[in-house]
Amino acid sequence: MGAAVTLAPKTGVSPACKALGVSRATFYRHAAPPKWPPSPPRRSPRRLSDEERQAVLDHLHSERFMDQAPSEVYATLLDEGTYCCSERTMYRILAENGAVRERRNQLRHPRYAKPELLATGPNQVWSWDITKLRGPVKWTYFYLYVIMDIFSRYITGWMLARRESAALAKRLIGESCEKQDIVEGQLTLHADRGPSMSSKTVAQLLADLGTTKSHSRPHVSNDNPFSESQFKTMKYRPEFPGRFGSFEDGLAFCRRFFHWYNTEHHHGGIGLLTPETVHFGLAEEVIRKRNLTLMAAKMAHPERFVNGLPAAPRLPSAAWINPPRREEDAQQNLP
Repeated sequence: MGAAVTLAPKTGVSPACKALGVSRATFYRHAAPPKWPPSPPRRSPRRLSDEERQAVLDHLHSERFMDQAPSEVYATLLDEGTYCCSERTMYRILAENGAVRERRNQLRHPRYAKPELLATGPNQVWSWDITKLRGPVKWTYFYLYVIMDIFSRYITGWMLARRESAALAKRLIGESCEKQDIVEGQLTLHADRGPSMSSKTVAQLLADLGTTKSHSRPHVSNDNPFSESQFKTMKYRPEFPGRFGSFEDGLAFCRRFFHWYNTEHHHGGIGLLTPETVHFGLAEEVIRKRNLTLMAAKMAHPERFVNGLPAAPRLPSAAWINPPRREEDAQQNLP
């Protein structure tokens, strides 16, 4: 811009701006002397006086109207024959005083604590949920109840039913605990807040079994990740149909799937071991055999292992639902 100002008296404004690629409007704006001091903003003649604005604020903050919306205050005063200002002006005055918020006295949802559950071995924490399977015609469903051990990913119990029922959930939980020889104080059972999960029937059973119950926060699917992941594995299987032809068809599929999941599926979250291997304490032996196989392969072809002897994936020492954040991580995210 300085070059354009220097060149303009010699060549003219238009040629100087064109040669230097400067807009003439920009040139004239910079060349004009600044207006100083700036003129004060004009006050509208329709604006309320300071006394009138304070009177409106006093009405809004009075004990009578302190929990009422401006629309309610405006209508009430109008019915009583009093007009202070428009509803929009009430909002404007509140905004100027930093008082624009929910003024009505409303019931607020309680703050739910984030569940933090740790399992360092099988049968310490189970996760359970219910999913729908489409039936033979539109608007027909079968309900699949599944209980999973979050450490081993082993399916400790499942049931396919024609309806969702707290009584059926109670039966499945009781039978699963009996099969796994669960003793009082041993197990925590985690679920979302569905009607069957939060029912009194299930709560009474867990109290009788001495089992601790845990629930996800509302509308937070991450609080129940293991069950959600297992349902995704099932529904993304190539043989999973769009609809099941009958209840018996769904039952046959579930039997095949859960047998495969427990005994053949090499789960990425547990060191590519099968849930059955981890649940029944066979993981260390399987990992030892895998390492022997890798060692034999290296001895046969050492030139192929340029980075040294590979190791078989290890079994994680713990499984968490919402692990607590490390203190240093929390400090890094502070504003």
